[in-house]
Amino acid sequence: MSDEPILSEEDEAEGGGEVLHARIETGGLRLDKALALAFPTLSRARLQALIAQGAVQREGVPLAGGSAKAQPGDYAVILPPVVSATPLPEAIPLTVLFEDSDLIVIDKPAGMAAHPAPGTPDGTLVNALLAHCGASLSGIGGVARPGIVHRLDKDTSGVMVAAKTDRAHAGLSALFATHDIERTYIALTRGAPSPALGRIQTQIGRSSGDRKKMAVLKSGGREAITDYVVQQAFGIPAKATQPPMAARVACTLQTGRTHQIRVHLSSRGAPILGDAVYGSSSPATPVRAAIAQAGLTRQALHASVLGFVHPVTGQALRFETPPPPDMQALEALLTAL
Repeated sequence: MSDEPILSEEDEAEGGGEVLHARIETGGLRLDKALALAFPTLSRARLQALIAQGAVQREGVPLAGGSAKAQPGDYAVILPPVVSATPLPEAIPLTVLFEDSDLIVIDKPAGMAAHPAPGTPDGTLVNALLAHCGASLSGIGGVARPGIVHRLDKDTSGVMVAAKTDRAHAGLSALFATHDIERTYIALTRGAPSPALGRIQTQIGRSSGDRKKMAVLKSGGREAITDYVVQQAFGIPAKATQPPMAARVACTLQTGRTHQIRVHLSSRGAPILGDAVYGSSSPATPVRAAIAQAGLTRQALHASVLGFVHPVTGQALRFETPPPPDMQALEALLTAL
């Protein structure tokens, strides 16, 4: 008996994606291996990802996983539409804090990614900047990231600068590399870091347990330094030895590692409220109620201050914005605890 498939025609899926068809005559092989033989243009890893997305079907029924044994039948793989590698301009409104011929400073809303990436092909800051700045946007960041010098997480709001010319891009990159940038963030946390004023200095790198997460490492990784101050505590307990229910914490970055503030505050037992990745456990019931009432659906983190010397003109620039309405509403509710 043979496990070789009988290949048939290719269709077009709704939305422009391609549908591949094949028939597996005999079972027995692990499903993802059998599918890799049936669809030789797709790797097992790609097929596993497509299975997880519900895009692989047997007899019209989506498959649940790739580790089971393959069963004979007609299989279809629904490929997503091909996305252009070059971002397209999109007329997305921007809150512009400063703009000249070399750079632009904006107040990025929560929910906007800095640049296109898997799962976020459009609606990003890059798409908005391409429409706003046109051909003047710096190309040093590459085709997919023109003008991008630094990033904020998609669900972190706040001040960002982008380069419109290559000389501004090179100058800003140098400032970030030498940490000659003033960057302060406001975070609303579960509990509060102790002491109330301090410095967190660790090594940060990929978590060995989950490669999608960052973690404080005992060895390896890159040095990460965050200075912080607890500006206000909320829900202060009667016993001074117990932590408050929540706090407003100002964090000043001395380095700029991926997820640095989120990882550092979590490592001190005070994860950012609403952080689904680094929030180790649920906050107190009154805090959970406040989060729901405020409509916060992301980590309560806002890049409030960005200061630097203009890399072309030499002008000292400093920008400060308040947290957006969801964080302001949450803070008001926490104050009443």
